[in-house]
Amino acid sequence: MLESDFHRGRRLRMSPGVRTLVRENEIRPADLVMPYFVAETDDPGFRKPIGSMPGQFQLSLDQLEQQVAGAVANGLNSVLLFGIPKVKDELGSQAYADEGIVQEAVRRLKDRFPELVVITDVCLCEYTSHGHCGIVQKGGEILNDPTLELLAKSALSHVRAGADMVAPSDMMDGRVLAIREALDDGGFVSAPIMSYAVKYASAFYGPFREAAESTPTFGDRKTHQMDPANSREALREAAADLDEGADILMVKPGLPYLDVIRQLRDSFEAPIAAYNVSGEYSMVKAAAQNGWVDEERMVMEIMTSFKRAGTDIIITYHAEDVLRWLNR
Repeated sequence: MLESDFHRGRRLRMSPGVRTLVRENEIRPADLVMPYFVAETDDPGFRKPIGSMPGQFQLSLDQLEQQVAGAVANGLNSVLLFGIPKVKDELGSQAYADEGIVQEAVRRLKDRFPELVVITDVCLCEYTSHGHCGIVQKGGEILNDPTLELLAKSALSHVRAGADMVAPSDMMDGRVLAIREALDDGGFVSAPIMSYAVKYASAFYGPFREAAESTPTFGDRKTHQMDPANSREALREAAADLDEGADILMVKPGLPYLDVIRQLRDSFEAPIAAYNVSGEYSMVKAAAQNGWVDEERMVMEIMTSFKRAGTDIIITYHAEDVLRWLNR
């Protein structure tokens, strides 16, 4: 058999320069969104390690600003904020309070870093005394339609504070439309919505519950988050959110649902985001701390898998590390 009779793929792998020349996907700083947990506290130096998420913290406003400053210096372009209020109640009133912790964090960051894209999570679970994403009636049922008004109020308060984008994560039916109408009526027709359009009832959220102090006091979230066994349902949810006014579609979690990301990419022209969630992050960190894996190589391979599957935006707790690696 002559050499010309078979494919020689190795020709394009024989040197670093050639491999770089033909690489199909690259991770850029602009692709990354770093989530932060900001806590309402009287201690300006508050920096509480999150035990199940090595390297992540609950931060006071001062500490958040300091942390973000270092990341921005390394090229961070976008953040996603989660709030932890001092006081919680049944209606999650601090979620839509004008002086709430997220609203204050938005003002602080936009004043210090006007070019930073500040995205806010819109949900009630971090703010309710019961830990659920909506209003709960007697008997434990989560009420969909009455919750929409509170979610819309939350989103509007975030944008009034200066948020560049809101990201509803509650998975209540109709919440994108309710938020879009509230923003438009409030004069914020240009404020985009990044919808958690495809959010699964996943075991990978475990460490987040500690980080955001949002563990439900009863029941679970399976009545509004998606069944991990379903993928066609994801297309229906995404299409519905686009019809209601979503500008960006998110899949959460990311790594176990690369097939779903690809289905959305093939079906819709809208930008696609993947949330590389707490459980995915913690597994890598735990394995790296035990010396079982090369953390940098593994993380970069995971980031590349999101790009290869079709994502435009990667929300990840690895963002600060990735930025350092890219700069090096």
